[in-house]
Amino acid sequence: MKISVELGDSAAAAKADVEMQIRGLMIDPLTNMPIVILKDVGSDTVLPIWVGIFEANAIQEELEKIARPRPMTHDLLRNTVRGLNAVVRKVVVSELRDDTFFAVVWMEQGGETVAIDSRPSDAIALALRSDCPIYASRAVLENAKQVAEGPPNANTDEMRRWLENLNDDDLGRYKM
Repeated sequence: MKISVELGDSAAAAKADVEMQIRGLMIDPLTNMPIVILKDVGSDTVLPIWVGIFEANAIQEELEKIARPRPMTHDLLRNTVRGLNAVVRKVVVSELRDDTFFAVVWMEQGGETVAIDSRPSDAIALALRSDCPIYASRAVLENAKQVAEGPPNANTDEMRRWLENLNDDDLGRYKM
């Protein structure tokens, strides 16, 4: 879905966004699913996002600057954006609804700001290829924290403690 907005609208929304960086990409030892760990650049807050294996691979290849002989899907998307004389300005993990994250890719073309609905994994893969910042809305960070702190459950508490205590050695051990 494409949504055109005025620049003023995006400026107000930006105040509710927190800049994130990719802290790591790893395999969840409990589910064997890939997780992208985003970290608030201004604090220790982390946001784990479970992603598909193909999307995780696309993110990992860009993080490691692995070049393919032919463009893969996210390379094609970046090339299409460039070919249309547009620029990806930022991506925002914008919503957490029913345990599913949503994202928006913010692009500019011909002076018009355009918001495109996206899965966070695709938005992150495109952000890496477009060298643009990654954000999460404050609401998402709060909702994710509440979900993690939700009803007492050994697996939930264990996962929350595990994510909060990740260090560089752990990231290496569980790396993709």
